Amino acid sequence: MPVHVIAKGTGPGIQVPAHLKRILVSAISSSTSCFDLSVKGKVIQKGPLVSLEDGNAILKTVIEDGASQPNTSSCSQSINVVLRGALAEDFSRAVSQGDEVVVSGFTVGKSPTVLKDKLHSWNLLLSGDDACVYVSHLQAPASSKRSVALTAEVSRMAKAPKYTYVGLGNLKPGTVVNVYGVVIFFKPPFKSRGTDFCSSLKIIDQSNQKVCCTIFRKKLEDHPKIFQIGDIVRLHRVKTSLFGDSVTLVNTFGFSVVTLDGMVGGAMEPRTSSATFHFDQEDRGIVEELRSWSCSQAVVPVLPSVPLSAVQPKAYFDLTCQLLSTTRIDNTCTLLRVWDGTRCPHTLLKVTTEPQHVDTSSSSKERRNLIASVLAYDNHVVFAQQLQPGAFVRIYNLRAIPGSSKVPGLGESQPEVDHLAFHLHGGTAYGRGIRVLPENSPDVEKLKMVLEAVSEDEDSDSELSDSSMLVWSTPPEYLDPHLVDCHTERCCRHAVPAVTLDELKKAKAGGTHHLKVQLRSYEPRRLHQALKLYCSKCTSLQNVPDEDLIADLFSEACRDLGPYSMPPWAVCGQVACPGSPSRALSLHFSSQLISEGRTKELFFLMGSTLEETCQLASGYQNIVPVRALGGRLVPLDLTAPFLFRGRRRYYGCRRCSEADLKEPSVDGVEVIDEKIVAEALCVQLLQFVLVMKLQLQDATDTLDVFLWRDAELFFGVSAEDVAGNQEAQDSVRQTVNALCPAGGSAAERPWLDVCLTAYQVEDGGQYQTCYQICQTRVTSTPCT
Repeated sequence: MPVHVIAKGTGPGIQVPAHLKRILVSAISSSTSCFDLSVKGKVIQKGPLVSLEDGNAILKTVIEDGASQPNTSSCSQSINVVLRGALAEDFSRAVSQGDEVVVSGFTVGKSPTVLKDKLHSWNLLLSGDDACVYVSHLQAPASSKRSVALTAEVSRMAKAPKYTYVGLGNLKPGTVVNVYGVVIFFKPPFKSRGTDFCSSLKIIDQSNQKVCCTIFRKKLEDHPKIFQIGDIVRLHRVKTSLFGDSVTLVNTFGFSVVTLDGMVGGAMEPRTSSATFHFDQEDRGIVEELRSWSCSQAVVPVLPSVPLSAVQPKAYFDLTCQLLSTTRIDNTCTLLRVWDGTRCPHTLLKVTTEPQHVDTSSSSKERRNLIASVLAYDNHVVFAQQLQPGAFVRIYNLRAIPGSSKVPGLGESQPEVDHLAFHLHGGTAYGRGIRVLPENSPDVEKLKMVLEAVSEDEDSDSELSDSSMLVWSTPPEYLDPHLVDCHTERCCRHAVPAVTLDELKKAKAGGTHHLKVQLRSYEPRRLHQALKLYCSKCTSLQNVPDEDLIADLFSEACRDLGPYSMPPWAVCGQVACPGSPSRALSLHFSSQLISEGRTKELFFLMGSTLEETCQLASGYQNIVPVRALGGRLVPLDLTAPFLFRGRRRYYGCRRCSEADLKEPSVDGVEVIDEKIVAEALCVQLLQFVLVMKLQLQDATDTLDVFLWRDAELFFGVSAEDVAGNQEAQDSVRQTVNALCPAGGSAAERPWLDVCLTAYQVEDGGQYQTCYQICQTRVTSTPCT
């Protein structure tokens, strides 16, 4: 990101690279392609260099293009130029008002001040490695008789900061200081009474002076990333004040914080939200000294962090775990389902929620025995509801309460004997709260190893328990991939030449590409896992629920057959239970359907097992399983299918549905299908989709691509057919085996003509190029 300064008189104007083409300021618009363009102008206004909260610098200047047409308005001849980072620092030092500049490597952005400053409606934005400024001084300084190149790296080296740190025992009120300390207490960020989040901590150093620090920041990520007592923090620009007889610290302008693991021998990896920060060998020495001193003096108390397998009744403890799901109970309580790979020795509280509250993840029966429910109350509710399933979290000051059976918002729960309920009480006393841990945290890495071991044990102990999907793992013997000749053909109209994988990786992000490749490998290897449920409303992908989980939900509903009131529009009937003619099952249907002679088209079934429901579905077109809850009929837990139509099952999105039992409207409807039933039940219908990750190869390279949007076109079958039709499952398995024979060499794999689309996705502020197969289908012919 250089600023090239050229002294006046060294040549005819500013000499810039030949490939840069000049564009007039008046010609800049939203459609301007900035590649290989430059803008030339005179600096008519230069703002100050401003340091942002994230540690970066920003500078705003105005340049005027004197080469614009005479009839061009003055406001469109002058334009704001916004520079960031080291480039802004170089510009501030090297450029003066009146200098002539040429800028390149810019982007354009809408000017938020156009109505106020009456300048161009677009700004030039300069940051990153491609941005560059060429400067010609109005008057050459005596010391600048030759070209000077000031780079961002040189700028940082010349301005390498040197910080002075004050010991906690030497703090004086009313000063701004930099300090190091070992954390002996902390509260995770919580919402203050104002607009900021507040966090507090208490630190100590070799002086044995304990100092409290209070931090107010608008963004959660700007607070210290403290995960446990014993972490080491470095606080820059904190103000000292006197509170009672003690000195306290509070953040002030320019505040920044770095946190490190306090364990001797731990990783020396700073945790900070700042894009740039200073951390050198001297800082490492300070951290090592604090680690050794803290360990030798035992200043850090024993942590109450324990796994679920060691939890005791009435204890307060910290729990490191993975979040599986969140469920909103009411405004004062949120249910978190978590696990850490160990089994609690005590019977745990089972919280039964209404269908619209449920947001659980499907899991095997063995794994469900390891799942614990945590009830987060009051001020923790908002943060808990923002957590993403799959995140690794630490819950601080969690309480194990024996015998509690009341959950706010759910009325009276079924009492249980000798069970534990995990409560995260309201408030922030004793550091109570929840913290998301980074993926590279040592504690998370250990937890991942435990969870992976559990998953491997499940896979080895039991193959697929879902009989309807068993064919995916054990295809029939007559499916021989060598009996068919498979290849692919493109069905797009793109007129682009074919490229190699090496050329594709070097090309600019985006666009459509044609390739000739082989299929090297694919994921998931167990093809039943490629079948997902997709919500078009919240764009989430979910696994198809496990058969054991669905069966348990039906069994639980069978046991809960309390009194209930009939909906005013419903009529009750009975049907013989399959396999047990002496047992009758309750059927409910709309009186409107009776009047129109449609009694066999839609039934609400209560009190049946999953097996019985499937048998009844073979003789009835539409069956909706229901249960009694709170004295009324409601749909079954949406983890289970909300509708059975023959062998097909239909699921609803737990996040986007507000399931309720209402009279369906059938005016003008000839056939009742899944969409009409979903609308009547206020359920957001989930769509079956196929999602796979394929690794392609050619002579130049390999590339991972996704197959999703056009997966049905690729395989020639619908995902809904794959969900319940063995012939469709056989077809997908046969295709995959033909394209990528097990144990086969590259010579045995057919060459495929595919169409790829390239796109960018953002992950934590970083952009990554991804590829997806589109408008390509597999064709097969019998081998002769």
